[in-house]
Amino acid sequence: MKPHNDAVYAVTASFLGWTLDAFDFFVLIFVLSRAAADFHVSLQDQMTLAITVTLAFRPLGALIFGLLADRYGRRRPMMANLVFFSVMEVFSGLAPNFTTFMICRALFGIGMGGEWGIGAALSMEKVPPRWRGIFSGLLQQGYPCGYLLAACCFRYLPEDWSWRALFYIGGLPALLAVFVRYKVKESDAWRANRAESWSSLGAAALRHWKLFIYLTVLMTLMNLASHGTQDLYPSFLEQERHFTKAQIGGTAIIYNLGAICGGVCFGLFSDRVGRRRSMTLALLLAIGMIPLWSAGSTSALLVTGAFLMQFMVQGAWGVIPAHITEVSPNAVRGFLPGFAYQCGVLIAGNAAHVEAQLSKGGSYSRAMAMTAFAAFCIGALVIMFGPERRAASFTAEA
Repeated sequence: MKPHNDAVYAVTASFLGWTLDAFDFFVLIFVLSRAAADFHVSLQDQMTLAITVTLAFRPLGALIFGLLADRYGRRRPMMANLVFFSVMEVFSGLAPNFTTFMICRALFGIGMGGEWGIGAALSMEKVPPRWRGIFSGLLQQGYPCGYLLAACCFRYLPEDWSWRALFYIGGLPALLAVFVRYKVKESDAWRANRAESWSSLGAAALRHWKLFIYLTVLMTLMNLASHGTQDLYPSFLEQERHFTKAQIGGTAIIYNLGAICGGVCFGLFSDRVGRRRSMTLALLLAIGMIPLWSAGSTSALLVTGAFLMQFMVQGAWGVIPAHITEVSPNAVRGFLPGFAYQCGVLIAGNAAHVEAQLSKGGSYSRAMAMTAFAAFCIGALVIMFGPERRAASFTAEA
């Protein structure tokens, strides 16, 4: 297999895995109100906790699958992960009551948490260092692509279909394991730096605890930025702006197209000017989008604001796979970036529920604006004064 084909297959598998993982997560936010009615629970007090539970269990998945990826390679844990989260998504659609549904979402969270770290390590280890930024942007945009697919399904599936049908569609990612099995080769960087034992792997992880804390803080703020601007936006459009189902789906499609464009553009930009500069710029520009995104006076202005907001937020996110895999040590690249990422998710995962509670004393728009402003300002400072190893070698330690 030619080296460039090997890299393309690895990025393709990782991109599709993250896309379908995100699709399986985001179908929930479009059916929160319908699922709440079906289970006879409150949307604000109980149903939004399903998002929090999924996000809360992602660190456990990153821990399990990340350690397996550093000990046994990237391919086999990736295949197991794809099958696991697909099965849990289907079981979510089959849940007969709210308690069973929450258990399924927790198990799905374990699968979702494991996918990103393996895919990011595999992809960034295979692409040429000078192109990591652009491929990082492409890889990370699997997330808004999954959101986009969920929005399309929500928008165009017949009205009389049950909300559960979206979860049944979420079983398809299991087929991607076949592609990984036959097309994706193991990482040479992992072979060169593989841990000889579980004890040596554990010791390597413990040596870098300071870096882990920094990355966890960074990823907490990045997840506040993304989940704080995405998760309740459909509910905001429905409850406060009285958008129809078609309008909500159409708006989500548009702002996810903005996210995809932003991730690729800022990823490419980071190859030219550096990871920290491009991410900081994206977050500072996002601050200026808050009034249009949350308080636009017309539907057209809201849609424009949503497009620009996600262009900036996901623009910053597009740099993340390259940035945090580059600053991570070779021996724990499968584990450390993904685990720090998902610990950030755990801390920030309550954003939707907190925003829903804050909205009781004011409005969705005010709650979302406050969350976004804080995340953007603090996030820019943390990035600006953090480490960077643009185009670092993955075969020699820093």
